[in-house]
Amino acid sequence: MRHARASTPPRDGHTLDPVVDPMHFEANADAYAGARPPYPAELWQRLRTLGLLRPGSRALDLGAGTGQATGPLLDAGLRVTAIEPGARLAALLRAAHPTADVRICRAEDMQFAPSSFDLVVAATSIHWMDLEILLSKLCTILTPHGRFAVWRNVFGDSDAEVTPFRVRIAEIVDDRRAPPRPGPPAEDLDATIEALTASGLFQVTDASTYRWTLELDAAAIGRLFRTFSDWSPGEVERAVAAVNELGGTVTEHYSSWMVVLAPVEQRAAP
Repeated sequence: MRHARASTPPRDGHTLDPVVDPMHFEANADAYAGARPPYPAELWQRLRTLGLLRPGSRALDLGAGTGQATGPLLDAGLRVTAIEPGARLAALLRAAHPTADVRICRAEDMQFAPSSFDLVVAATSIHWMDLEILLSKLCTILTPHGRFAVWRNVFGDSDAEVTPFRVRIAEIVDDRRAPPRPGPPAEDLDATIEALTASGLFQVTDASTYRWTLELDAAAIGRLFRTFSDWSPGEVERAVAAVNELGGTVTEHYSSWMVVLAPVEQRAAP
């Protein structure tokens, strides 16, 4: 899971629109693990209810970062292989979860035997991957009854009350030219489902959304917003200043979505 903001070189005296750097998280590896909040407990409970967290099952975590999904999968008793293209992130992942099999490569470049995994997950990482390459590989490496679970934390719940802090964040966003993010909009579950099913290789078996809140002080907001792909250092400092001006602590309303998919040929089988 990699993000950042950078600007392309000036041309004719003007700075071009900023672009996302897919290795931002690698450059900020030491800060990432402590900055990002965990996935909600209800999401993990849904995976249990669906029978996807069976002890002894083989799981593949794509774009594992520092292990926000790897750790809970291991805690549930699964045997986990974690794919992470960033060497520094992979080192932190190995240190935090030594029982995981960590591979340094892109998801698109992974090589596994057929029917290697009962569960493949992409936690806040699918937008960095080439689905045309990835989905065909997953059809091969999943077991006959395997599932592909994709989920994401959305930082800012559009259905929640608009807090004074969110008003300030909106002002910062309005003042900037945000670099384009890859993939569908983070908050748009329907668009993500459309992207994951467009090839005809996978069909949805379950979809769910979760809402939650966090109390964050200025330092925590700074750490969190520095991990966002489309925020510059100056914009992060404006967000930190907003927290201080609003009393030093803010309540952030977030949401998470999850979609579980199966290869179409599984659904068609008798």
